Amino acid sequence: MEITDVKIIPVDDEKLKAFVSIVLDNCFVITDIKVIHGPKGLFVSMPSKKRKDGTFKDIAHPLNNQMRQYLEERVLSVYKQQMAQQQERKSPPPAAAPAAPAPEEQERDAEAAPPASEPGKVE
Repeated sequence: MEITDVKIIPVDDEKLKAFVSIVLDNCFVITDIKVIHGPKGLFVSMPSKKRKDGTFKDIAHPLNNQMRQYLEERVLSVYKQQMAQQQERKSPPPAAAPAAPAPEEQERDAEAAPPASEPGKVE
């Protein structure tokens, strides 16, 4: 089974960092996956439903550790990549040094400039 698409919707919250949907084999979607920042770092929380007794039960989840690890690595990889791209867009570009005029511009400017006065000559 292959994760063929990952969509990240960032959230500005202390613990909840994003909502995620994934597509499996281009034919099955799982939504309401969450990226959570916990005491040990980021982790992926599968969609769940709150029961009457206040506990939560996963609605969809991997059946083995290999699939869980693959899903978490893929989701967190896309999440981190998207966050890095957002940081790049937010940070201002480095200040560039003024470009030297092209040789054609230097010639044109020299032709248009008035002749320089002779040293010691008062005009």
